[in-house]
Amino acid sequence: AKHCEEVQNIYREMRGWRHDYHNHIQTMKAYRKLGEDGKLDEYLTALDADLTSVDTLIKSGNVKVDAILNSKLSLAKERQINVSAKAIVPSDLSMSEIDLCVILGNLLDNAIEAALRLEDEAARQIRVYIDIKRDQLYISITNTCGGNVRKQNGHYLSAKEGGS
Repeated sequence: AKHCEEVQNIYREMRGWRHDYHNHIQTMKAYRKLGEDGKLDEYLTALDADLTSVDTLIKSGNVKVDAILNSKLSLAKERQINVSAKAIVPSDLSMSEIDLCVILGNLLDNAIEAALRLEDEAARQIRVYIDIKRDQLYISITNTCGGNVRKQNGHYLSAKEGGS
């Protein structure tokens, strides 16, 4: 539910910004025409700050997936994690987009948490690859991590307390 709400909020913000685009252009033209360069610079700085809160790092072809990926990958970049991402996701999925966004949100939260355990910021990395393979949605998210990786009976164990 948290990830779904996050996606909806980001999507709403994106739509709102596009809707306001014309007004932003008109405001900037007015400042320029009136010779208000200082105010124009302030306005552009404010717009730039608003845009960098969620970078458009990826366009997969699915708006909801893009919203969660861009939100989480922007967060990773803010936390000095190197990000590499490629995603191709059709707009018409056979699975629930809400479920997919929850899954992606959880996977990326875990990847960010693990990468942050590395003290060496330059070594922190997350790679995301999503594509359709043999009519199935293929998701690969890999990350560097700090600490020891534990395995039991050929399966990786969670690094979280009490994790299995």
